Amino acid sequence: MVNNLRHYRSGLTGLAISILIPGLLFCAAPSWSAEKEEKEPTVITSQTLTADNKARTALFEGSVTAKKGDMTITSDRMMVHYSGEKGSSITRIDADGHVKLLKGERSVTSKAATYLTDPERVIFTGEPVATDGDNVVKGSKMTYFVREDRYTVESSKVFLKDRK
Repeated sequence: MVNNLRHYRSGLTGLAISILIPGLLFCAAPSWSAEKEEKEPTVITSQTLTADNKARTALFEGSVTAKKGDMTITSDRMMVHYSGEKGSSITRIDADGHVKLLKGERSVTSKAATYLTDPERVIFTGEPVATDGDNVVKGSKMTYFVREDRYTVESSKVFLKDRK
């Protein structure tokens, strides 16, 4: 085994690995206080996990689900980049393959997404589609600013359902 590299693989198909990493992934709804954000754990499950402490990365593959509070993201693969001791501070997450973010009635799907911490945002690429109830927004690139609970969309096409 390579120095500073740990690889975990389930022996059974579909067996998930669960791991708690504080401060990870899509941390907050706008009404959360900073104190609550720090204490709220993120739970990630996947079929495999490869952690490289020297490179400060963790690669989750196979039916990846990350959940924190009322926000969930799923994808085929997630690469988590972190700083600090024992992964105490997430700096970036790259998700690819069938990416889906769920928060309340809202969802965003795309081929790939990148989560960045400063400012806290998620950038969706690869045919992103956002839905909120019956309303749909499509674009070439979609950025969700988590703390402000707002989106920017490039090359947008919006489908609004009239409410009577």
